[in-house]
Amino acid sequence: MPDVTADGLRVLFCGINPGLMTAASGHHFARPGNRFWPVLHLSGFTPRLLKPSEQGELPSYGLGITNVVARATARADELTAQEYVEGGRLLTAKVERLRPRWLAVVGVSAYRAAFGDRKAAVGPQERTIGTSRVWVLPNPSGLNAHWTAATMAEEFGRLRAAAEG
Repeated sequence: MPDVTADGLRVLFCGINPGLMTAASGHHFARPGNRFWPVLHLSGFTPRLLKPSEQGELPSYGLGITNVVARATARADELTAQEYVEGGRLLTAKVERLRPRWLAVVGVSAYRAAFGDRKAAVGPQERTIGTSRVWVLPNPSGLNAHWTAATMAEEFGRLRAAAEG
């Protein structure tokens, strides 16, 4: 999956890894049940609901997308601990190069595995990568049923406010 990035973004969103539909389509968060695009709009990051095929518009809003692990799977639980650790290392190098204001990892379990921080919770983290701050967001996958679109939008909105400040 190609990243959607540019230097100096306000927020670089980082998914866990591409799902099979995402990999087949070439568009991030492409599965119809994934709530990333609706939540991005509900939280005020985008002025309208974007389709996955419109991901190329994100840099015009100061936003980008990448993944912790590049390998596509049906479910994130198919990834190995080693893949997460290597993904965290590669992500760190990418963030140091691109220098977004915020790195937003969508999925607390993925963040914990990639960065070895077992106690991390959703929200801003103590960790920085170069000058970039880090925020952990809930995973927008439809499998993450204990977060609704509305509660996810609140958390994404907290990040948006911080990124604008």
